[in-house]
Amino acid sequence: MIPILSAPTITATPGSRFCPAAHLGDLVRIFDDAIDVCMHPRPAQPLLVRYLREVAMTGELSSGLEMIVDAEPASWSAALPDGSGRELLIADLQHLVQLFVELLGCPRVGLRLRVLERAMCPRFHVDQTTVRMLCTYFGPGTEWLDERATNRRKLGVGAAGLADTNSGLVLEPAGITRAPTFALVLLKGCAWPGNAHRGAIHRSPAADAEAPWRALVSLDAVW
Repeated sequence: MIPILSAPTITATPGSRFCPAAHLGDLVRIFDDAIDVCMHPRPAQPLLVRYLREVAMTGELSSGLEMIVDAEPASWSAALPDGSGRELLIADLQHLVQLFVELLGCPRVGLRLRVLERAMCPRFHVDQTTVRMLCTYFGPGTEWLDERATNRRKLGVGAAGLADTNSGLVLEPAGITRAPTFALVLLKGCAWPGNAHRGAIHRSPAADAEAPWRALVSLDAVW
């Protein structure tokens, strides 16, 4: 298993509920009551990205990969198409699953890998989960909204059918942050104890005309 080191003290911006994780061990800050989003940047792996781009072009993962897994890849790696870079993807997914299992103490993980041509969840929303990990391998990364820049009463039905830009949900567009590719993003949901009305507000980014494809992996704890 991957050891999770004790995190150094990091002070999030007051009201932001976001914590940058300079080191992998800093991801434990997601357990802080005052934190809903924690992000750890990682360098991209060009060969892995090229593999997924080729898979996107052939449509071999058009229906995605979705299953409940443990930390060993034998149960799911066979579902990935052959190609140069496949082993790098398997190794990275195994790394993320092991990290998530140790971080949350769950025995198994719900893994979803999707190659998308359009935004999966284009409107700002909160998840009915405990903690979700996201990583965008290529394409625009997940976006979240700073707590100080939002009116939570305009989420969901409160928007009265209006777009996020018109409903009053987004008080300040500068409060929208986009994760870089390959970054690990932890999003605390409404099912986290004591977090019923404070889940991280996030969305899938709008499609980019110059790079319409997006490859995203998400992990959820399974007990």
